[in-house]
Amino acid sequence: MRKQVKGNVSWVGYLDWELQLFHGHDYRIEHGSSQNAYLIEEEKTVLVDTVWSPHRSEFVENLKREVDLKSIDFIVANHGECDHSGSLVELMKEIPDTPIYCTKSAVKSIQGQYGDRGWDMRVVKTGDTLDIGNGKTLTFIETPMMHWPDSMATFLSGDNILFSMDAFGQHYAVEDLYADLADQDILWGEALKYFVNILNPFAGFVAKKLAEIEAMDLPIEMIAPSHGAIWREDPLKIVGKYAEWADAYQEDRVVVAYGTMWKGTERIAHAIADEIYRQSPTTNVHVFDVEASDKNEVMTEVFRSRAIAVGSPTYINGLLAGVEGWLAFLRSLKFKGKKAAAFGCYGWSGESVRILQDKLAGAGFDVVEPSIRANWVPDESDLSAIPDLVRALLAEPANADV
Repeated sequence: MRKQVKGNVSWVGYLDWELQLFHGHDYRIEHGSSQNAYLIEEEKTVLVDTVWSPHRSEFVENLKREVDLKSIDFIVANHGECDHSGSLVELMKEIPDTPIYCTKSAVKSIQGQYGDRGWDMRVVKTGDTLDIGNGKTLTFIETPMMHWPDSMATFLSGDNILFSMDAFGQHYAVEDLYADLADQDILWGEALKYFVNILNPFAGFVAKKLAEIEAMDLPIEMIAPSHGAIWREDPLKIVGKYAEWADAYQEDRVVVAYGTMWKGTERIAHAIADEIYRQSPTTNVHVFDVEASDKNEVMTEVFRSRAIAVGSPTYINGLLAGVEGWLAFLRSLKFKGKKAAAFGCYGWSGESVRILQDKLAGAGFDVVEPSIRANWVPDESDLSAIPDLVRALLAEPANADV
């Protein structure tokens, strides 16, 4: 169903209410999502992106009810990932000669997924424009690594809409379309979760691209991402948040994350959390069993935190498999400027704490020296070392401003 966005721009995407998993099983979705496609009808008719392939037939049939497909003059493919390009094959069966505007890298990704079908692929770069009539133009802005190398954004003059692709989006199904009409707690929580789990690995690229877009001095009045709600009231607020989040963001929070076999490592985790409260009552503490928790929610809390403590018992001379996998994901997100400590129980060989320390350092954390390594069941002598561990975690860096 078509929904007007502004002027002659309509939303023609798909609200995916039941979607629960994204990127395979790598991202768990709690509030549905959307694949946003947009139709611009000036002297020239432009389709900006499509939707995921499971919805391709519904998308094309809905589009037919809204517009004569043969009247579409141009297609803009801001990103080749299949949740946005997945209906191209079905659509291009109907209008095979329609030019597709995209980056050079998007040609590779689209042809890599669907084969070289002889489509009219027109490569654009930052600053290139396309006249669509009625005094309006599209300006293309390459946004590599936000979050694929092929990504770009498209700015529509006159209506002053930035079609921002994955940047500034959320996995959140919003029937009313606009961010200001959405539940604000869910909206901002999902916007942060999206940034942390998808864009934070490329925070350096994000910061540079935001500065580049600012230098273009575009009169942005609306930001229309490819997932979630459209920003129309104070749309640059989300841009400001991205700039803040991309700058080694942290709050006065600590995450205690662990896996456990027979509750010993869990006992240490809870004792660490209690000690953090004793030493710093204003510090917000979150405790997670990482094998039983949504890893995307945990990583969002890690992103917000200034320090983490991670625990695992020794299992077959290593770590629990769930903790091992969680640490691999932690490393991929490339957090910066955070401290870490390690703890765990063991029965026989006891390698887990050393392995945790090595992996946390490899993930970019400043690992503190104190650790808790308890043989069999942690006793009072083991727990008595926790205050030193917590003091090291909470201590300000030596060069911190005072």
